Amino acid sequence: MAVHTRKNVTALSRSERRRLVEALLAVKRRGEYDEFVRTHIEHYVSDGEGGLRTAHMTPSFLPWHRQFLLELERALQRVDAAVTVPYWDWTRTRGASAAPWTEDLLGGNGRRSDGQVTTGPFAYAGGAWTIKESVTDAEYLMRDLGRHQDPIGLPTRAELDRALAEPLYDVAPWNSTSAKGFRNKLEGWGRGTGSAAWHTHNRVHRWVGGHMLGGASVNDPVFWMHHAFVDLQWTRWQQRHRGARYLPARQPGRGDAQHGRIVAREERMPPWNVTPADMEDVSRLYRYV
Repeated sequence: MAVHTRKNVTALSRSERRRLVEALLAVKRRGEYDEFVRTHIEHYVSDGEGGLRTAHMTPSFLPWHRQFLLELERALQRVDAAVTVPYWDWTRTRGASAAPWTEDLLGGNGRRSDGQVTTGPFAYAGGAWTIKESVTDAEYLMRDLGRHQDPIGLPTRAELDRALAEPLYDVAPWNSTSAKGFRNKLEGWGRGTGSAAWHTHNRVHRWVGGHMLGGASVNDPVFWMHHAFVDLQWTRWQQRHRGARYLPARQPGRGDAQHGRIVAREERMPPWNVTPADMEDVSRLYRYV
């Protein structure tokens, strides 16, 4: 299988934008897209819940979403073999009118009254993007870019650099309260309340708002572009810290509160038969430019 390339969304040609949108709409028509939404909702397990955490507030946040991205990308390529998932560099492209928020890509902000996205190919009125799997009853895609009633900004390059500087992949207690480690610095669970508690990856979800809040965030196609950029940061972190590996290598001991609740390096990540170790090297699959 040839190695494919993931580009910055701002570098896509007009043809590449059109083919990406058409592939997303085709996957939606087939019913596959809603399966992706259901998968994310099912695996969005927080610290406060019991059972295994694979997608969030956990070391496997990065490899789990890496596999998730690959599954979506393969679905798109079954429609059009030339399509790949672009990334949105929110440290550089920070406006609500630039890509990916253009008429020919994801459309723009939601309207003030109800958050409904009314522009672009994913607008409800177009009939091609009805929300079927969500934690709300709304059938239309919603956004609140920048959160107009209580404005917040996107993460900065400096904040991302602080995450990339962390020498260890993750540290105990392996959850949203881990004060050090690259994984949580990138995932972005902080202390305090309100805006102060949201950093990096998490803050981007808050900045987009609407459906990007919570487990049903996959309903907004920007989810994939956001997570492609997050995935790129893992690659950059590996390049900066040569030899650094996914942690923990083994399960915490039986007396540890996290025993059996997180995925160790060689353990399977539901719902797939892949391990974090399997996902550490993707050079055979794709590259970023």
